Amino acid sequence: MATVHEIQAERRALEGKGASRRLRRADKVPAVLYGAKQAPMSIQIDHKLALLYSQQEWFYASILHMQMDGVSQKVLLRDIQRHAFKLRVTHLDFQRVSETEKLRLKVPLHFINQEISPAGKMAGVVITHEVNEVEIYSLPKDIPAFLKVDLSQLEVGQIVHLSSIKLADGVSIPSLKLGKEHDLAVVLARHARVEVEEVVAADADADAAGAVPAKGAAPAKGAAPAKGAAPAKGAAPAKGAAPAKKK
Repeated sequence: MATVHEIQAERRALEGKGASRRLRRADKVPAVLYGAKQAPMSIQIDHKLALLYSQQEWFYASILHMQMDGVSQKVLLRDIQRHAFKLRVTHLDFQRVSETEKLRLKVPLHFINQEISPAGKMAGVVITHEVNEVEIYSLPKDIPAFLKVDLSQLEVGQIVHLSSIKLADGVSIPSLKLGKEHDLAVVLARHARVEVEEVVAADADADAAGAVPAKGAAPAKGAAPAKGAAPAKGAAPAKGAAPAKKK
């Protein structure tokens, strides 16, 4: 049985920036509810509850049951705004859910069995998760809380792409219909020493490019002498240069 996630909200009569500031000072979060071919509604949520909800994964990727005026209605969180540096939620947007209309929303990826995979058991292998959430398209009843990425067969050098994720019936990933270039790498497994060698090689190239010859050292073969420097012993003077004065 699917878990029901309830949130508490209240109607609010006052609108505008001034009213929103007063709400925040009263420890309330202004919010708006829209969609399902109904007029938008201004609502508010207690800040302590909003902060608690915002720390839960389900708040962002599940159908929420909003309790308001004794009535429950299904909604989705569509936007959350936070204070620039304080631990505060400043505004929320919710969309009403229609059971007959498909929705787009992002759901988290859960990576399983990585530690028992061939790559996970091998020393010196780095496994990176390039993507941690993905946008899906489905009816509300088919929305998963998360998508599993089974890494039990992951080998060194292997790349797990978006198209490898198993989806339930009625669920799709819209970006995959846009072409192969949208089939993103989700997981990479490679030897750690490869990364180290690449960094060392890049540093060596940078050092060589910026190196300055030691004082008194002859310039490299074919290189022009530094400006104002005397030509090497036995070398012909540069074209157009005046001959040296005899002593």
